[in-house]
Amino acid sequence: MAIRDLLSSILIGAVASARSMTPMAALATARLARRGTPGKLALLDRPLFKFGALAMGVGELLGDKMKTAPDRTVFLGLLARTMSAGIAGSALAPHGREREGAVAAVATAVPLAYVTLAARKRAMAKVGQTRSGLVEDALVLAAGAAVVALATRARR
Repeated sequence: MAIRDLLSSILIGAVASARSMTPMAALATARLARRGTPGKLALLDRPLFKFGALAMGVGELLGDKMKTAPDRTVFLGLLARTMSAGIAGSALAPHGREREGAVAAVATAVPLAYVTLAARKRAMAKVGQTRSGLVEDALVLAAGAAVVALATRARR
């Protein structure tokens, strides 16, 4: 298996490094648009999980701008990234390669969380927490939407 076969999983892991809930929200949006994933993703076919993922994605975007928001590298932040990246990476991997997709996404998300945090802290020092967060949101949302859109297909 070539690394390009897992490219979508790796890229969604990069998205999870900055916003833990964005991969799940992007996949939930794709499901609402009747798009299928290469790997299995039965969880988001259940309305509770689908709409829960969307709500958590929006909540994370709002909560990130608060002064009391914890760093993404605290234990619970890394746990959320691990779970979200693993599920999304699995769903975006080729059928039968879901486990490798999950591992690739998590292996990308966790170390990259430290890199994206350092970049965000530098941006916060220059333009402030809210502005830097909004720019990061725009970049991460666009990346998440692009990765999921390119990796999914319309369901019949």
